[in-house]
Amino acid sequence: MKAMAVSPSQRDVRIVEVPTPVRRGEREVLIRVREVGICGTDREICGFHYGTPPAGADRLVLGHEALGEVVEIGSAVRSLHPGDLVAMTVRRPCPDEGCVACRAGRQDFCTTGHFRERGIKEADGFMTEFIVEDERFVVRVPRALADVAVLVEPLSVAAKAMVDLEAVLRRYPWEPLGLRALVLGAGPIGLLGGMTLVSHDMETFVYSLEPADSERAALVRSFGAEYVSARDMPLSEMASRIGAPDVVFEAVGVSKVAFSALEPLAPNGVYIFSGIPARKGPVEADLDDIMRNIVLKNQVLFGTVNASRSAFEASVRHLEQFMVLFPDAVRGLITRRARLDEAPSLLRQPSGIKQVLKLAA
Repeated sequence: MKAMAVSPSQRDVRIVEVPTPVRRGEREVLIRVREVGICGTDREICGFHYGTPPAGADRLVLGHEALGEVVEIGSAVRSLHPGDLVAMTVRRPCPDEGCVACRAGRQDFCTTGHFRERGIKEADGFMTEFIVEDERFVVRVPRALADVAVLVEPLSVAAKAMVDLEAVLRRYPWEPLGLRALVLGAGPIGLLGGMTLVSHDMETFVYSLEPADSERAALVRSFGAEYVSARDMPLSEMASRIGAPDVVFEAVGVSKVAFSALEPLAPNGVYIFSGIPARKGPVEADLDDIMRNIVLKNQVLFGTVNASRSAFEASVRHLEQFMVLFPDAVRGLITRRARLDEAPSLLRQPSGIKQVLKLAA
């Protein structure tokens, strides 16, 4: 069968032939891959910035944002049936018996760093026709979400962040109502993060590079947030425009921009990092001021990674809610569907918001 793969040692990105997988374990599931989203991580791997093939292999099959359909199940599988639509989680537990997080199925809190990630680190991904996966890492998706379910994986970043945010907000000695949120970046994760914050009744602003009359700006407004273009206003003036945000959701992966948004964070505010910056050398920051504010203003900063099954299950619930609240906005995130043989060019030339490879009907 065909697969989209990268070979770091040869600095090569191309479609390859790989063996069709065979289900062997009693808890394993054979899945036909229907769609796979392309994201910035895939493009960075194709730029050879990172990405590690499985042990003993010289190439890595790409893809970690996937929607599939169950074809066959093992005798011990109980939560899935042939014909079910499913999303697959990405990170796999590390083998260290001393890692309490991974042994509890919460590899998002892995303490060793020896986890594997499908399509990213030491495990082949989903840009292929069929995969075999353990039931534990497969989450059923309602068929009503079929046309947008490829968004479950990127949405799980915001879903996980919301779980952690709600835990942090419980420290308030009052019920936190009328919160103001600022999203940095109008890429897929930023837009999905904005939808999540709006759905939690927060006054939400999305700040990004695109012009105020762009399609992305219109999409932001369509789900009830306000769009602010960096072309019209520097980040340093945002607090005077919108007021100090109680929550900042960072989705740009650029450290200079991310840390600039710490200054306007409100007292008792929460800052969520979701981006992973490329290494580009030192970045200047007023660490004294940052530290002073964190202490004196009782602020919380945390990072979020979408590795647990619970985050994917929460993502499915959020997506169902979004399809009631603003279905056109959700569908508007997917700006192109293409064939697998178009993947090499799409990985080199990003366009639109979310590009999706369609592998099966």
